[in-house]
Amino acid sequence: MLRKDENTCYKPPQVISASRYFFPGVGLIMSKAPRLLLLPSQEERKPYLDAPKPRRDVPRRAWHHLPQPSFIEATVAMVDFILIVMTSLVCSTMYYALTDGHIAAALPYAGMGLIVSVNFAALMTARRNYRLKVLMRFSKQARETIVIWSGIFALLAAVAFMMKISSDFSRGAVILFFVGGLGALLCSRQIAAKFIARSLSNGLFAKKRIIVIAEHDQSSSSRPLAELLSYGYVPVKTFEISREEIAAPGITRSLQSKLCDIVEVARNEGIEDVYLLLRWRNDRTIDGILDALAVLPISVHLVPDSSAARFLSYPVANVGTTWTAVLKRTPLTRVELAAKRWFDLSFAMIGLLTFLPLMLLTAVLIKLDSRGPVFFRQKRDGFNGRTFDILKFRTMHVLEDGAVVKQATRNDPRITRLGRLLRKSSIDELPQLLNVIYGDMSLVGPRPHATSHNSEYEKLIANYAFRHHVKPGLTGWAQVNGCRGETRQIDQMKQRVEYDLWYINNWSPWLDLKIVLRTTVVALWQDGAY
Repeated sequence: MLRKDENTCYKPPQVISASRYFFPGVGLIMSKAPRLLLLPSQEERKPYLDAPKPRRDVPRRAWHHLPQPSFIEATVAMVDFILIVMTSLVCSTMYYALTDGHIAAALPYAGMGLIVSVNFAALMTARRNYRLKVLMRFSKQARETIVIWSGIFALLAAVAFMMKISSDFSRGAVILFFVGGLGALLCSRQIAAKFIARSLSNGLFAKKRIIVIAEHDQSSSSRPLAELLSYGYVPVKTFEISREEIAAPGITRSLQSKLCDIVEVARNEGIEDVYLLLRWRNDRTIDGILDALAVLPISVHLVPDSSAARFLSYPVANVGTTWTAVLKRTPLTRVELAAKRWFDLSFAMIGLLTFLPLMLLTAVLIKLDSRGPVFFRQKRDGFNGRTFDILKFRTMHVLEDGAVVKQATRNDPRITRLGRLLRKSSIDELPQLLNVIYGDMSLVGPRPHATSHNSEYEKLIANYAFRHHVKPGLTGWAQVNGCRGETRQIDQMKQRVEYDLWYINNWSPWLDLKIVLRTTVVALWQDGAY
C-alpha cells in the first residue's frame, strides 16, 4: 500500500515495528517479528491499485529440475520409513519360507517393522540427520545410522524380555531383520549422499527466483550467497547500497528510488524471496528496507554478517522467551554420558573377566621379582579436577606420590626387571579396569597425569585444563596415535593435548569402540612406552 509524494516515488505506509522498541535484537533476526501496520486511506491506496500488474510471461520451473531441498529431506525420511517396514516383511518372509514354509507366521513382523521405523525416523529427525548438508556426509550418516539402529534393537529386546513376549519372535528372523535393515539403510544413505552431491554440483535443484540487497562489496565475497546459489536460488537482480546511503541520517532519494525499483522487479519477475546482505549494526537501514517491502507478500531474510555468523553457528538454548547462543557447553549431554557409562561398564566387566587369570599371574610374579606391594597407587586429577587414586601394577622399586614426581625414562634404574615387560606391553595398566568400574575413570579418554605434572602443564599449555571436562581414560585418542611414554619436550605434551581436545569435541560411541580396538594393536607393537 503506497502513496505518492513530491519525489514521484512510492512511499510506504507508516510502520511501527514492535520489535524495534521491545526486542531490538530479535527484530533483526526474525523477519516476521510483531509489526503494527497503520493502513492508509482509500485515496492513498489508489496509486498502489494502479501500479503495474505482474506479467504473465514469468518463467516457469522446468520439469527436469529437482524440487526444493526441503522436499528432498522429507523424501529421505519417508524412504527410511518405507524401507524399514518392507525389509522387516521381506526378511521375516524369507526366513520362514526357508525354515518351515509357513509364510503367515511372518505377519507379526510387519508390526515390529512399523515400530522400528517410527522410532528410527523420530531419532534421526531429533538428531537433525535429515538436513541436506548432513545427508551429503556419508561417514557421519553411517555412524549415526549404526548407533541409532543398534540402540533401537537393544531397547526393544529389553522391553520384549521384560514383557515376556520375546518368545513370540524367532531369533533368526530378528537377526536377519537387524542385519538386512542396517545394510539397506547404509546402501540408501550411500546413494542419497552421491545423488545430492551430484545434484548440487550440477545445479539440478529447482530454481527459486530471489532479489539480493547487498551492502557495497558484500555480494561478491559472501559465502552464504554462494551456498544459496548451489541450492538452486537464482538472484534475478542484485541491488547494491552504498556506504553513503547507509551513513545518511534518513532514507536518501537514491535509496528510495532503489526500493521503488525493487518493488517493481519483485512484482514483474515472480520473485519469491528477498535476501539482505547487510551488516547487522545497520539496523536503521534494515528497518527502512523492511518498511518499504511491507507492500510485497514475500518473505525477507537477513543473512548473518561475518561477526554474527560465528555466534549463530553455536547451539541455541531457550530460557523462557530469551534465547542464547551456547558458546561453550558441557562436552557430553546427559544421554551421551549415560551411553558412555554403559559402554564403560560393559567393556570393563568383559575385560576384567577376560584378563583375570593374567592379572593373578602378574601379581604372583611381582611378589617373586622384587619386594613391595603388588599394586601402585598415585594421586591423579580426574573429572572436573577431582583427585582419585589410580591403580597400577607396581613396576618400580620406589613408590613416588608427592609434590615432585619424576617421569620414567629409557633404561630407568628405578624400573624392575619384570616392570620393563609390564610397561612395554601395558599390562601394568590393567588394574585401572577397577577404576573404570568405580567410576573414577572411563575406558576411553585423556590419560590422567600426576597432580604435580598437571600443575606444571596448566601454566605452559593453553586449554590444558579442558582435558578435565571429561573423565580420564584407560586409553585415549592420543595414545593410539603414537603419543605414549616420556614427554621430554613441551611440544610433545602439546601434541597430546591437541589429540585429547579433538577427542572431546568429536566424541561418539563409534569413536570409543574404534579406539578400544586400535589399543589392542598399539599395546603390542608400539615402542613408545618404557
